[in-house]
Amino acid sequence: MAMDLETPLRSLLAPLGLGLYDLELIAGTLHVTVIKDGGVDLESLTKANRAISEWLDVNDPIPGRYTLDVASPGLERRLRTPTHFQSTVGEVVTLREIRDGEPTRRLEGTVVDAGETSVTLDDAEHGRVVVPFASVERARTVFKWGAEAKPSPSRAKPKSSTTSKKG
Repeated sequence: MAMDLETPLRSLLAPLGLGLYDLELIAGTLHVTVIKDGGVDLESLTKANRAISEWLDVNDPIPGRYTLDVASPGLERRLRTPTHFQSTVGEVVTLREIRDGEPTRRLEGTVVDAGETSVTLDDAEHGRVVVPFASVERARTVFKWGAEAKPSPSRAKPKSSTTSKKG
């Protein structure tokens, strides 16, 4: 991306009572994931989509054609950044760990610690495991149906609001 979009998007979302959870431009789609205490509802997604779309029209920070996708992270939210992992300490997550010369390992356990370069899980099968973020192929939180809900950034079911942009 030609410019930092996180700062202006955070400023646009704050008055709507929303936070920016994640931001990615992949294959012509700008994915904006938002969070809200108590969960993200459809009205909040619609307002966020409108505000972001209007800002993008005026500022035109992304060359060419792209699609804007504004969504909540859902009950099982994707973990991609150190901040994402740090917000899950005490929660159960699942992740796929790529290991040099060995098969990819699937881990599921409680996040014990997360720093800037790695996450520590208490895995049922392997015990305490430290995984460098560079070795994480993919990771997400785990929602246990019927279990007591733990506080998380979003309780809403994944919803999406999408608009196409052309440049």
